[in-house]
Amino acid sequence: MDSILELQRQAHEEIERLEQAIVKELVRNTKPHKDKLVQEHRVSKYLDRIQEKSRYLLEVYKDDDGMRRAELSTLLSGSDVSEYSQSEFYERLKAVKDHHRRHPNEVVEPMDLQFTNRDVSRDEEAVENLFTGEENLGKFLDLHVHFDQYVNLKGVKEMYYQKDRSKRINTGYIEYVSEFSRFDRVPKETRTSSEYSAYLRGLEEYLEGFVARGQPLFNMIEFKERASKTFEETWASGKVSGWEYEPDSDSSLSKLYCIPCQKQFAKDSVFTAHLDGKKHKKAQEVLDKSGVKLSASLVEQAKHTAVKEERDRTWKPIARMEYFIGEYYAKLISVRDDTVANVERKQAITDTERTKFAEETEEIEVSESESEDDDKIYNPLKLPLGWDGKPIPYWLYKLHGLGVEYPCEICGNYVYAGRKAFDRHFQEWRHAHGMRCLGIPNTRHFQDITLIEDAFALWEKLKVQTKTESFRPDTMEEYEDKEGNVFSKKTYEDLKRQGLL
Repeated sequence: MDSILELQRQAHEEIERLEQAIVKELVRNTKPHKDKLVQEHRVSKYLDRIQEKSRYLLEVYKDDDGMRRAELSTLLSGSDVSEYSQSEFYERLKAVKDHHRRHPNEVVEPMDLQFTNRDVSRDEEAVENLFTGEENLGKFLDLHVHFDQYVNLKGVKEMYYQKDRSKRINTGYIEYVSEFSRFDRVPKETRTSSEYSAYLRGLEEYLEGFVARGQPLFNMIEFKERASKTFEETWASGKVSGWEYEPDSDSSLSKLYCIPCQKQFAKDSVFTAHLDGKKHKKAQEVLDKSGVKLSASLVEQAKHTAVKEERDRTWKPIARMEYFIGEYYAKLISVRDDTVANVERKQAITDTERTKFAEETEEIEVSESESEDDDKIYNPLKLPLGWDGKPIPYWLYKLHGLGVEYPCEICGNYVYAGRKAFDRHFQEWRHAHGMRCLGIPNTRHFQDITLIEDAFALWEKLKVQTKTESFRPDTMEEYEDKEGNVFSKKTYEDLKRQGLL
């Protein structure tokens, strides 16, 4: 038998292994709906095991039976917790050696193998068995059973049958799926019947199970707690849809309260029959003989208390189920729309076309999954992709010097791979745009200039040189006299003004 400390260590190890398995599952991208659903169910099982082991560790650390504390005391010698009992250590070492001597060829399976070596086909089969054929792995709702219960309620059947009542109209089920949370269409007397309560109970259980099966990672406990809290607050204020009432006002139920018997009735017919009964008459005689006169305030308080208790006993459970069904309806709004579209499509095609459509849908999902696997190219060196979408050879990568990076500050610190791309980028739009933003013309003078500071310095130098080398007519423009002598413009005009030419 393993010690308490060893079982505690195993529990901690299993939790860490489960966490690693969950990370590996969630990192793996699954596109088809079936694979994603199987993955979520697998992760959900891992989370359940983590919760189970965490509860076990909590009980171990509480140590209500004192076994962990007793084992620690046997391992520690004296008051110094850093010194272990040598005798206890050697006894346990001897037990380990004896076990391996008796079982020399025992195969030990690592704990992580049960997470890596999984049976995919068995997991898929288990998930498929959770759904009916109509639900199609959680894509659509299957409310046919609940629809049959609903249309057979008193006062509801007429809305879904033709006048001759021979057959149900085609839009009946579609209308029900679209509006199964509209309880105001049901008569009030029907909503307080036992058949209606059974219908609501079955519908609520189905929707809760459908969410749990179709979305296994959805936090159902938090969802129900939040919905329950909201319902209690809304019920206390008397504002639940379909069951509105004023908390402090007189209700019609107060008229059905029997003062002598101190009993509240829900129906007028039952209350009338009760007044003619022997039990009521006897209670009335006892009250009259006692001579006790009840004050109006006391009677009103008793009626108010009885009405509240009767309302909470008869109305509140029904209103609660209706409220939760409405919450599930809002949660499954997209699934509901897909269900309506699926039913309409099925009614418009034959069985052969329906089977063909299902096969084509499955083939599309499989092809998408295969194409997604093909798109994953192994490229650990991060080589550039060639014309065929695959990494170029490594020798070609080294030949062109693509591993050398050339940053350009003018281009916004963009990095160019290889000298060829770097030389070509000076005539491209990115570098030209950067030079335009700096207010510098993108000429050949600025070839190989990548720093903004160097570009400004060269631009200032070019402006100075251009200014000194500008054309001056007085000294650079030439004139020629009749004898062929060449003079500058200034000299020529001076000689002509003096009359020497």
